[in-house]
Amino acid sequence: MDLVIRNATLPDGSQGMDIAIESERIAAVGRALPIHGRQEIDAAGDLVTPPFVDAHFHMDAALSYGLPRVNSSGTLLEGIALWGELKPSLTQEALVERAMQYCDWAVARGLLAIRSHVDVCDDRLLAVEALLHVKARVAPYLDLQLVAFPQDGLLRSRSALSNLKRAIALGVDVVGGIPHFERTMADGAESIRLLCEFAAEKGLRVDMHCDESDDPLSRHIEILAYHAQRLGMQGRVTGSHLTSMHSMDNYYVSKLLPLIREAGVAAIANPLINITLQGRHDAYPKRRGMTRVPELLAAGIDVAFGHDCVMDPWYSLGSGDMLEVAHMGLHVAQMTGQDAMHACFLAVTETPARILGLQGYGLTPGCHADLVILDASSTIEAIRLRAARRFVIRRGNIVSQAPAAQAKLSLPGRPEQVDFRLYR
Repeated sequence: MDLVIRNATLPDGSQGMDIAIESERIAAVGRALPIHGRQEIDAAGDLVTPPFVDAHFHMDAALSYGLPRVNSSGTLLEGIALWGELKPSLTQEALVERAMQYCDWAVARGLLAIRSHVDVCDDRLLAVEALLHVKARVAPYLDLQLVAFPQDGLLRSRSALSNLKRAIALGVDVVGGIPHFERTMADGAESIRLLCEFAAEKGLRVDMHCDESDDPLSRHIEILAYHAQRLGMQGRVTGSHLTSMHSMDNYYVSKLLPLIREAGVAAIANPLINITLQGRHDAYPKRRGMTRVPELLAAGIDVAFGHDCVMDPWYSLGSGDMLEVAHMGLHVAQMTGQDAMHACFLAVTETPARILGLQGYGLTPGCHADLVILDASSTIEAIRLRAARRFVIRRGNIVSQAPAAQAKLSLPGRPEQVDFRLYR
């Protein structure tokens, strides 16, 4: 075998497991495998998981914080306005440089697959060409899936539809939209119809920013579910954000959730950004704004968490750490039961991999040998500690390595502890 990982704990709780890797794929998983690896890693009981997956991100804006100025109100709409101010001065070189830097951050944190929305409302398609270039460059170590995103509104922006079609022709993977940003509810519904029909014709997936609002009457997810079912697109359509659902009447939601499930539509919440941008017009009590994650999961709907933004016009923080995303999601959704906390880990690993349609993802024989060894003994402990990524492995090769979190304590009246493993 090319590589054998010994004494691993798996996300399902299995302990003392060995993982054998040959020719970039997992060859065997079991206890005390009687095989030799040309290279071996002792996981020492640490958690070994498939890599993190970010189901919702904006790589074209990443690391642009402060350009051309800082978002002083902290609102979604000022962020959109700021991005509009920045677009004319963007260069392809700067976009590529920032995106490549972010991809380095991602790999070091075990994030090996990202779905990034890319603005298509600039007639130059500068960001599209830049991220297609980045996608090709990072392909050996990171899967980058691109969404054609009409940031300024499909019908509000004169050339958005034609630009979106051009972007798809250039190689962008997914059809995006932003119906709640159209001038009227009717225009929002019409944009969903146009985009879903185009995607169905081309056999593409759909991922729309949907109802990213505190307005309980923003109900475009209902229209998206309708068209997904009408066009037979079950399993290929995603509604991102869905923050208006936080403010909706419970009776309406009781009707809405079965519609979403029947249509096979997935949901993506973005805890760090939803909790930051929503509720800005509230006094007190302030709404959390994040969509109804526990209720969506209980209804049988796939729910993933996305990072959304890192150091851009909408969010001044972030580092590409999907455990931080899961940590915030757990708190905001009040998912503190054992099964619920584990579900938050799945929301940044297995579930987004399924939503993106990633092939060969997982821990069973035949899957790609893409793995992360975390300085934690369980999925819940990984979230609690935002655990260090001891090893990040892509196609059987170690692409990042970091020490376990340790400290040397010198405390009065206590014996000196050398290599004290933090928090464990």
